Amino acid sequence: MCHLPTPKKMASPRTFTFLCGLLAANLVGATLSPPAVLSLSPEVIKQMLTQKLKDHDAINTLQQLPLLSAMKESAGGIFSRLVKSILKHIIWLKVTSASILQLQVQPLDDGRELMIYVPLDMVAGFNTPLVKTIVELHMEVEAQAIIHVETGERDHTRLVLSDCSNTRGRLRISLLHKLSFLLNSLADKVIRLLVPALPKLVKSELCPVIKAAFEDMCADLLNLTKVPVSLNSDHLEFDFMSPAIDHDVHLILGAKLVDSEGKVTKLFNDSVDSLNLPSLHYTPFSLTMRKDVVNAAVAALLPPEELMVLLDYVLPETARRLKSSIKVISEKAANQLGPTQIVKILTQENPELLVDQGNAKVAQLIMLEVFATNEAYRPFFTLGIEATSEAQFYTRGDLLMLNFNKISSDRIHLMNSAIGLFNPELLKDIITKILASVLLPNENAEEDGCPSLES
Repeated sequence: MCHLPTPKKMASPRTFTFLCGLLAANLVGATLSPPAVLSLSPEVIKQMLTQKLKDHDAINTLQQLPLLSAMKESAGGIFSRLVKSILKHIIWLKVTSASILQLQVQPLDDGRELMIYVPLDMVAGFNTPLVKTIVELHMEVEAQAIIHVETGERDHTRLVLSDCSNTRGRLRISLLHKLSFLLNSLADKVIRLLVPALPKLVKSELCPVIKAAFEDMCADLLNLTKVPVSLNSDHLEFDFMSPAIDHDVHLILGAKLVDSEGKVTKLFNDSVDSLNLPSLHYTPFSLTMRKDVVNAAVAALLPPEELMVLLDYVLPETARRLKSSIKVISEKAANQLGPTQIVKILTQENPELLVDQGNAKVAQLIMLEVFATNEAYRPFFTLGIEATSEAQFYTRGDLLMLNFNKISSDRIHLMNSAIGLFNPELLKDIITKILASVLLPNENAEEDGCPSLES
């Protein structure tokens, strides 16, 4: 970083920690009305829901399935006598091991809903007085549920999980190990009773756990969007507005800028220009932010400030070139430049982000003054500069970084001069060099750069 002294407090390093450090950037043009949209692929939903099912101990739920009771309830009427004749040979029947295989989350044909597939693999054992051996059954079943957007009272929308069942899912029950003819026959009868009973158990016992896990996941997502983004003393805060599904899950966010005292200084309304900030470390998250939101963030990070540089000490070759350029205008003025000559750079207004065909630039108004020595009160001249630089978003670890490159002096105006009138375009190349060497390292908060006046 160039530790350049300034009358104002220097801005902190130009980093955003967006949404728990999960987001990063690559510029893409887009059209969007909401201030921000957090998009999550089905892969994200799968990973989060898998973890939530573990948190809710879904495996224990499977191991506690009341198989015997379900068999009795599923076979009533004329079959009750048959069921009793079978069950009198069963001492106990329970799930001895269970696992949830890899979840799948896939968009349905219209892309407006997501189907969740929860495949289950279980082994159940039953004991009979006929033999001392435990008879084991392999049970494969799949729970399915649909994620969609539900509109409630006052047009309030939310993500919901519905139609959880095994209606269309896989169901297979088989004898794990072949035994005697008598036990095989008994096992076949137990399997015939379990085939209608197991889907009902999935719906009554496991589906509530899946729904609770889903609701916890939604709560975590909403909390994720509420993490404030620190911008020096200000914060960028997001408010959840509504969800949407279009192959991915999209969380529509409002945005506001809040000062250090908690006062809202800017609310963001409808607009059209936006930036797409896709995933960090290939994580299937993406954040789309409107241009005015990013502009406010950049402005908070880069407030107007003043930089003063001992040019001959910091950038001696640049100082030599500046002297040669001034010599073309006034040889007398050039000869007055001493080893303590000072260049003062003042950024006069907040920078503005410009988006054009997927590229981003930052426009700034800059005032530059050249003093012959550090004791001079009056500058040789004052220039007004309309400058632009490339804005590049990139990632460093779990941080989203903003960097400025290749500054250009698009227009230069002579505001006042103590060495006579001259065409400021004569100094364009050297002025651009100074801005690139002094201003850009400061704005990028580079750790390695030019020494300060206090060095």
